[in-house]
Amino acid sequence: MKIRDCMKRNVVSIPETSTIRKAAAVFVKHHVGLLPVIDQNNRLVGVMGLRDLLSLELPDFVNFVADLDFVHDFGAVETTRPSAEVLDQSITTLMKPPITVFEESGLLRAYALMLQHNLHDMPVVSADGKLVGMASRVDIGTAIVSAWAKVE
Repeated sequence: MKIRDCMKRNVVSIPETSTIRKAAAVFVKHHVGLLPVIDQNNRLVGVMGLRDLLSLELPDFVNFVADLDFVHDFGAVETTRPSAEVLDQSITTLMKPPITVFEESGLLRAYALMLQHNLHDMPVVSADGKLVGMASRVDIGTAIVSAWAKVE
């Protein structure tokens, strides 16, 4: 089975000309965790995760402390928001290079890449780099396990 057989084809994406504010609105509206960033030719140029947006609110010390069990509340930090200046920046300031698979890729390869890079969702592209789908660990895992029913 190929990744194209189990991927979602109706993918929410955002143009590379968008702002962080627009990306936040898309995350909220569509309730997604990963947002592919595309150019004018529908080629994937990057990805932005909900985690990238939330990093704008987390205090800096979170990245330096190995164990947060002793922090029961972030206090006043809980009510802070990024400034309008930050929200109006281009999404290219937060997006990351995409880790993708081609639509002809096998399921185990795709799943292994997701594990290796700690991804929960992965964009699927055509041979010419156009975004054609999105696959989650659940999509891939259930497709693999569904073949077990045929084992006698």
